[in-house]
Amino acid sequence: MNSYGPQGWWPVMAHRGKNPTMTGNFRGYHPGDYSYPKNSTQRFEICIGAILTQNTAWANVERALLNLKESGCLSPRKVLQLDDEALKAYVRPAGYYNQKAGYVRNIAALFVSLKGRVPDRDTLLHCKGVGEETADSILLYAYNLPEFVIDAYTRRIFSHLGLCTPGEKYTVLKELFEYNLPKEVVLYQEYHALLVEHAKRYYSKKPYGIDDPLKKLVK
Repeated sequence: MNSYGPQGWWPVMAHRGKNPTMTGNFRGYHPGDYSYPKNSTQRFEICIGAILTQNTAWANVERALLNLKESGCLSPRKVLQLDDEALKAYVRPAGYYNQKAGYVRNIAALFVSLKGRVPDRDTLLHCKGVGEETADSILLYAYNLPEFVIDAYTRRIFSHLGLCTPGEKYTVLKELFEYNLPKEVVLYQEYHALLVEHAKRYYSKKPYGIDDPLKKLVK
């Protein structure tokens, strides 16, 4: 935190804040303000973003979200009213648009069925298109529940530092973090976001982590 500062995740389009580290995307970050999401619209946007960000860069996700927003379709009921081809066209910038359009429709249907209730992790995991990382992202950032998110960057950093094996199971890594950290939403949000920022700086190009300053702290 001292090196990078608060990250302001998860970005929401209604907010004009910028990423303080100036890496990656610049729209929607809210460093130090943990009051997001402020309403169900932003909560649904985060859910959709968590689906669309699978296997692609956030800049591509933003373009897809903007397509939905500018068309007036960034709401669960509007998504469900779209025909398949229109929905595919809107989410196309995020890649795998045939598959992701279906996943977006699935999460929209679940969102409507919940009627404002908070989903549990198992419910999310039974929604086609929602894996463990996506489920935890939705719970942590859309619903402010203390579920630690494990992503490829986290795995890359910790395996390079010798703290886990490259192929370690998601649940094992998740339990490792949750056992060793206080169960606090803000801490989980910042810790995850800071790992991503650190990985962007030291683990984006091979050989990964060659100059990682964290190696000096791990014996």
